[in-house]
Amino acid sequence: MARDYYELLGVDRGASKDEVKQAYRKLARKYHPDVNKDDGAEELFKEINLAYEVLSDDDKRARYDRFGEAGVSGAAGGGVGGFDAQGFGDIFEAFGSIFGGGGGGRSSRGPVRGDDLRLDLSLSFMEAAFGCEKEVTFDHLESCKTCKGSGAKTGTGPVTCRTCNGQGQVRQAARTPFGVFTQVTTCPTCQGAGQTIQDPCTTCNGRGRQVVQRTTQVTIPPGVDEGNRLRVTGEGNAGLKGGSPGDLYIDLVLQSHPVFKRNGMDLSSEVTISYLQAIFGAKVMVPVLELDQKEQEVEIPPGTQPETVLTLRGKGIPRLNNLTRRGDHYLTIKVAIPTKLSGEERELLEKLVKIRSEKVKKDGGFLSGLFSKE
Repeated sequence: MARDYYELLGVDRGASKDEVKQAYRKLARKYHPDVNKDDGAEELFKEINLAYEVLSDDDKRARYDRFGEAGVSGAAGGGVGGFDAQGFGDIFEAFGSIFGGGGGGRSSRGPVRGDDLRLDLSLSFMEAAFGCEKEVTFDHLESCKTCKGSGAKTGTGPVTCRTCNGQGQVRQAARTPFGVFTQVTTCPTCQGAGQTIQDPCTTCNGRGRQVVQRTTQVTIPPGVDEGNRLRVTGEGNAGLKGGSPGDLYIDLVLQSHPVFKRNGMDLSSEVTISYLQAIFGAKVMVPVLELDQKEQEVEIPPGTQPETVLTLRGKGIPRLNNLTRRGDHYLTIKVAIPTKLSGEERELLEKLVKIRSEKVKKDGGFLSGLFSKE
C-alpha cells in the first residue's frame, strides 16, 4: 500500500497547518542525516520532507485527500502532435499518465500496479456497533475501453522512442578535469517507457486511462471503531501497461451518540433518579444499545449513593465481526436534589431532621430557599 503522509508525520487528517509544521520540524530534527546516522534515516528524512511538502500546501493536500499519492505524483509534459486534453488536463496531471509523449509518466517499462485510493466514511453509532451495508461513491482511473489501455488510436500502437531507441534511458558524457563522466538519466521524451504515442486515442487523449465515478457497496462489520480502515481490493486506480489495479482504503469516522459514550467494547451512560428512589430503591427504565429494544428495566438498590456505577453485563459494543461477544455497559447513577418543596413535603422533612437529630441550617440557608410557603 502507498505510504500515508498523515501517519508519516504522526498527525490527524484534520490537523491544522501549524500542527503539520510542528510535527514536521520535530521529525526533521530527529532524522536529519547530519544528526541521525542510522540505516534508513536519510530515506525516511526524504519521505518526511515529501509528506510536509504535500500537506503544507492546500491544493496538494486537497488532491492527496481525494486521490491519494496519485493526486500529487503527476508530472507535466508536452503532448504528441499538439493534441488537446479537452479540459481534463488538471485531473490527469493529478493522476499521472501512461506514456511520456502524452504528458508526464512513470519511468517504468513493464506493468505497473495502480495507485491505492483513500476516502473517509461516516458511520452512525448504531451502524458501527452492529454493522451495515453502505454505498460509497468515488472517482478513480479505469483503463480506456476504446484503446484498451494502450493510449493509441484504434488500429495503431505505441512506437519505439527515437530519442532513446526504446531503451528508456539516455547517456550523456561530460569531460571534467578528472576525466570523462557518463551520466545515465531517464529519457525526457518517453519518460522511461521506451515508447511514444504518435496517434493518440481520442477518447482518453493518449493516456490510456479515464477518470470514472464509481459507486460500490461496502460491508461494514459489527464492532468497528473510530480510525479502523477497510480495504476494498481492486477499486483503486487502474494499473499501467497491464498492471493490476490498486486498492481502495476506507477510513471510518464515527458519529457521537447523545446518550452513550464508547471506550473500546464498553459503553457508559448516566441515569438520574430522585433522592427518594435512591433511599428506598426503585426500578427505572434506562436506554440500552440494542437493535430491537430502546430501553431496559434496571433495579436501583435501596441506599444507592450518587455516582454509584451499575454494570449491565454483555450490553456493550460487539467484538469486531462477532455479534455474540459484547463488552459491558456501565451505568452511572445521578441523584437529583429538589430545589422547591410543597408545605407537606417540608413538614415531613423537618420531622425527619428531628428524628435523625440532624444539624441543618434553616434560616437563610438551604432549607430556607428549598421550602416554599405553599
